[in-house]
Amino acid sequence: MTAAALSVIVPCYNEAQGLTETCKRITAACQASACGDFEILLINDGSTDATLAVMQGLCATTQHIIAVNLSRNFGHQMALTAGLSLCAGERALILDADLQDPPEHLAAMMKIMDTTKADVVYGQRTARAGESWFKRVSAALFYRLLGRLADTTIPKDTGDFRLISRRTIDLLNRMPEQSRFLRGMIGWIGLTQVAFPYERQPRAAGVTQYPLRKMIRFALDAVTSFSIIPLRLASYGGALLGVLGLTLLAYVMRAWLAGETVQGWTSLMVVVLVMGSVQLLCLGVLGEYLGRLYIESKRRPPFIVESVTRGDAPTNV
Repeated sequence: MTAAALSVIVPCYNEAQGLTETCKRITAACQASACGDFEILLINDGSTDATLAVMQGLCATTQHIIAVNLSRNFGHQMALTAGLSLCAGERALILDADLQDPPEHLAAMMKIMDTTKADVVYGQRTARAGESWFKRVSAALFYRLLGRLADTTIPKDTGDFRLISRRTIDLLNRMPEQSRFLRGMIGWIGLTQVAFPYERQPRAAGVTQYPLRKMIRFALDAVTSFSIIPLRLASYGGALLGVLGLTLLAYVMRAWLAGETVQGWTSLMVVVLVMGSVQLLCLGVLGEYLGRLYIESKRRPPFIVESVTRGDAPTNV
């Protein structure tokens, strides 16, 4: 693949409805900022609609567009990882296909990277238009909780929308983990990182592909990838229960020696249920980490590329 000044990586899952407009706006932004030396990688993450057909149609009409078709749905972070592994640009812009992160900000982000010599210019949301109250509140709580738990500094109110240098791309491609939280991985790398405040826009077309189930899974990946504090909390909880258990044992023994009747089935059941619930919670935390260790130990590739289309000629990989 010939090196380009800029790569734009766009993961797509069921985005056929708005993909043409997305590519039109990205192309205009790139032509203004990269003087025609750019590539747009559209990553089809196992879409069930006509997304792949739209991608291949765009490839036939625009030489800058490359359609990467994954063999199945691997998830948003893996689709981004596929794009990073295939891109040839000296810089890469990461954004979603829904246009909530406007590609027109590219020029300003490029200017910041040029003037500050930063390796990362990350978008920091000052407003989230078109999103529900629950989504805004849960996102704010998530980033603040993650900031408390994570061993790595992860900026608040940021997504994957960012401009990164070739050095950052190469470092990310050397990281082999399966449960990927890219904004955390980029934060872990360090180097010079500069914020770019912007207002997030409503979706241009279609509906969100991140339901509550995926949001919870994403949050678990983020916490378990960058913090062992849940394990420590489980240890502290176990120690606290041990102390409470010994205290209760002492009380029971005193009552038995004094010939007193231990009162109440209710109090006994409350103790059993509370202690059992906390123990199960601790086991669940351990299970999350063990499950990730099991997945990592298999060393499977994080994604499989079925084909890459440049121009009008798809190439199987």
